[in-house]
Amino acid sequence: MKKIAILGSTGSIGRNALKTVENLGWKVVALAAKSSAGGFLEQVRRYRPRYAAVFDHEAGLKDVLPRGTRLLAPGVEGLTELASLKEADVVLNSISGSVGFIPLAASIRASKHIALANKEPMVMAGETLMKEAARWSARIIPVDSEPSAIFQCLAGVENKNYDAAVSRIFLTASGGAFYRHKGSLSNVTPAAALKHPTWSMGPKITVDCATLMNKGLEVIEIMNFFSLPISKIQVVIHPQSVMHSAVEFRDGSVLAQLSNPDMKLPIQYALTWPRREKSLVKPINFFKLKSLDFFEPDFRRFPCLRLACEAGRLGGTYPAVLNAANEVAVERFLAGTALFTDIPVIVEKTLSLHHSRGRRPPTLAEVVEVDQWGRIKAAEMADRLRKKRK
Repeated sequence: MKKIAILGSTGSIGRNALKTVENLGWKVVALAAKSSAGGFLEQVRRYRPRYAAVFDHEAGLKDVLPRGTRLLAPGVEGLTELASLKEADVVLNSISGSVGFIPLAASIRASKHIALANKEPMVMAGETLMKEAARWSARIIPVDSEPSAIFQCLAGVENKNYDAAVSRIFLTASGGAFYRHKGSLSNVTPAAALKHPTWSMGPKITVDCATLMNKGLEVIEIMNFFSLPISKIQVVIHPQSVMHSAVEFRDGSVLAQLSNPDMKLPIQYALTWPRREKSLVKPINFFKLKSLDFFEPDFRRFPCLRLACEAGRLGGTYPAVLNAANEVAVERFLAGTALFTDIPVIVEKTLSLHHSRGRRPPTLAEVVEVDQWGRIKAAEMADRLRKKRK
């Protein structure tokens, strides 16, 4: 029986992972969440893990956990300990945002099989993290549906020489909440932005889908994960979210991964790789599919996608600054202190102030440093924009 540690158990990925793990008959050895809210205590009481970690510690939490469950330290320290547990055969990292960076590095140094849904660390320092994974014999398998699809399509490429084998990556995107929206986006509310047409996800990633920043982050993630030039990655709007991405090889053939839009499938594949097991996902009925549509993205209307691609091309620490600024901007938007259209402005102005130390892959320490710098500058930009409107 496999044993799993889940970081981010109360989010949509974490909840689906627990259903998947039950179906597989695995043992949950550890659970972590941002807070004890959102059903975390119910999860701990049901699965009775040996370890639990809560990022935002509350007084008396230890007293309400089941006997036999040890509460780890608060903050990143507890997440990091949980991410590198000896008892865990597999670690699922589904934390949202850059807070998952240090726990991911800990899992790598513990030589873990890592199912990674937390794309931000791969954006911040993906090339460095992949080198660390090779050094420590860790395995990182992507969980997000599109990177997972590409990973599946590239299985069997000789010596993992992806650049030589691939002509283009077709990275699909649903388009988010506003791709068909008419008129200005400046009056968009957080409630409207959180209504994704296809997927049920956490607030941060849902807003990123609405701005198309999520797809820009995935461009950088895929570039780093597969050591591909960004010029080979083409974003395609596909509203039905049935084809999760495709790969065109140098001989002109295209392989695509299709399934119903259900995150339990890529989660399970990341957990059981290289094996495929029977899943809880409903099979596709091709006779009920009315159409599969594909469109070019609108870079002018959704400038976050352009900014992410530019940061990826610049390399160095630019992607880390992009990610930091975007996290701050999205937090301000969800809090009601920034407009939806402020998000790309904050990101672009923060990037314009940054000067990377060359294109070389940054060290993990450099990434942590520049992440903090980017957050400070982005907060300053957000404050200036708000004052201008008063």
